[in-house]
Amino acid sequence: MNIENFFSKQNKNLLLHQLYKPELNSNKNRINISPESESLQVAHIRLNKNQTFKAHKHIEFDRNMPRAQEAWVVIKGRVKIYYYDLNDDLLTTREMIKGDCTITYLGGHNYEALEEDTIVYEFKTGPYLGLEKDKTFLFDNNLELS
Repeated sequence: MNIENFFSKQNKNLLLHQLYKPELNSNKNRINISPESESLQVAHIRLNKNQTFKAHKHIEFDRNMPRAQEAWVVIKGRVKIYYYDLNDDLLTTREMIKGDCTITYLGGHNYEALEEDTIVYEFKTGPYLGLEKDKTFLFDNNLELS
């Protein structure tokens, strides 16, 4: 499995970020990436032709999600990730290519497109209640998509 975990230097047991780089030649049908305790659950699923599952819907119940968690998947291009600790110090940087997935549970992050026409999917726990209730910026010079 190619899951890289990034823990806080402030609290060494606290998982802040993950970077998943899929093994395309792996025969595993499912790889659960996120720990079960996190609000945002991410899995890598390999499907065979005509494979299906029982049709279903999810049961409504209140979930305790005190903050948004976010994942990005690169569809095209390359992205540089900046991972920040709880105190806003830079932990590390990494590069993502097509098919890679990054997940942020806690701590700060930033992304930089390294190629023109880079395309990503962003997944975030919701609901989105506006910028003022969703984000605090680490630096004054950040550019913002939304």
